[in-house]
Amino acid sequence: MGSYLNPGSSIFKMELNSQIYIDKSRLIEAMNKNINTMQRFVCVSRPRRFGKSMAADMLASYYGRKENTEELFKQLEISKCNTYKKYLNQYDVIKVNMQEFLSQTNSVTEMLQMLKSYLLFELLEDFQDMHFRNEKDLVQVMKDIFSRTERPFVILIDEWDCLFREYQKDQEAQKQYLDFLRVWLKDKEYVALAYMTGILPVKKYGTHSALNMFTEYSMTDPGNLAEYFGFTEDEVEKLCKEYGMDFQEAKAWYDGYGLVSHEKNGDIYYSMYSPKSVVEAMLRHKFGTYWNQTETYEALKRYIQMDMDGLKSDVVQMLAGKSIHIKTGTFSNDMTTFANKDDILTLLVHLGYLTYDSLEESVRIPNKEVSQEYVNAISTMNWHEVIDSVEASRKLLEALWNLDGEAVARGIDKAHREISILQYNDENSLSCTISLAFYFAREYYTVVRELPAGKGFADLCFIPRMLHSDKPAAVVELKWDKSAKGAISQIKEKQYIEALKDYSGNLLLAGINYDKKTKKHTCVIEKVKC
Repeated sequence: MGSYLNPGSSIFKMELNSQIYIDKSRLIEAMNKNINTMQRFVCVSRPRRFGKSMAADMLASYYGRKENTEELFKQLEISKCNTYKKYLNQYDVIKVNMQEFLSQTNSVTEMLQMLKSYLLFELLEDFQDMHFRNEKDLVQVMKDIFSRTERPFVILIDEWDCLFREYQKDQEAQKQYLDFLRVWLKDKEYVALAYMTGILPVKKYGTHSALNMFTEYSMTDPGNLAEYFGFTEDEVEKLCKEYGMDFQEAKAWYDGYGLVSHEKNGDIYYSMYSPKSVVEAMLRHKFGTYWNQTETYEALKRYIQMDMDGLKSDVVQMLAGKSIHIKTGTFSNDMTTFANKDDILTLLVHLGYLTYDSLEESVRIPNKEVSQEYVNAISTMNWHEVIDSVEASRKLLEALWNLDGEAVARGIDKAHREISILQYNDENSLSCTISLAFYFAREYYTVVRELPAGKGFADLCFIPRMLHSDKPAAVVELKWDKSAKGAISQIKEKQYIEALKDYSGNLLLAGINYDKKTKKHTCVIEKVKC
């Protein structure tokens, strides 16, 4: 076995031996449907640390013909599938990590020369009994091998897009790289399956792509591969039970990547979790920011500080829990070409800093862990008014707990004055300001906007998570140019308290009104037993 040709199963064995291993082997079944078909070109793009490399290791172990790996797979889900035995250990596998070659070279030309040289070395050594037309031509050597053996290759390319991250502005280098991949892979009989993984989808040039034969499975359109990258809610819930961790807390920290799989029997929604974060939280027995530690907040800061087309306002609204409508169609699948703010927001989806709702065509910040990354980035920028509101939110929450309506009103007045970037002309903008003013509430609560309750929708509900059941729940009703007492009356009349009927602790009712003439807020808080 070689380093790149039929690399074997050693890495996959390590993954299987890990303290936490989640079986994603049914991905193999999906790939078996594509093998030796016109759909044999697959590109999977997901954020960093979402299990892409582990999937490539698994595929190499399954398809590689130089080692019998049946023992490794017999306890996994793939062993129950009809195609399991048909393709097991039947192919010569070429597996390369493009980052490895990029890191060792100083130019794309040098990188591609090294890649071709290393692959040729192993191919010529493994097929030394054959004669080749041109031993220096990778494509021709692979053609000759296929012609002689009638056995096509499974080609696995990990970190395929690393060049677009390292050579962000060098379009000539990017084109040279894409042209190599096209010549190597497109329309080649020797390709049984070409499977690429990366963060970005395939790069577009003008009206076409050099790699338009690939079917893409991305964060904006995951196809039928949604469940195989990231942890599903059921998987995380089982881990929490096994490790004695609170599932509600795990959900608040790491949930939020909503992926829709379009199946023949209808759409299936998957709520996906960051694998890196969940594994670290379980093993350390502590919830914290783990995914973020693999890259600094500077990567996020670079994009949100552009403030293209009112991007700053959108980020502030998303920090307050709001979703923002976007169009993903103009994104060029690189990190520098931005026609509008939608392109920046789409990039942030692929990087994992936002989640995309394909049904609503909107984006939002997925969870507490990622939200903290925005706060970290903004704290080093000139968005002082936003950070001031976030930092003041701790005292505002304490004022709510203390039933101090005047202090809550003053705090919201301050947030309103300081966050001048938000249009303040209706209850929706009022809701956004108050949600941001109460940002710290997410430390203890699941905060729900427009929660169906009783005879209508409660504007804001603060529902304590299990670890913080000592905190009071809260229903907040907002009024625009009416009265705070009227807001309290509406909570009672429309039976919004029903939304928290399963909560057995104390309940706070808060009515907040904004007076257009005085430009002041008033707040009334009542405590009831639920």
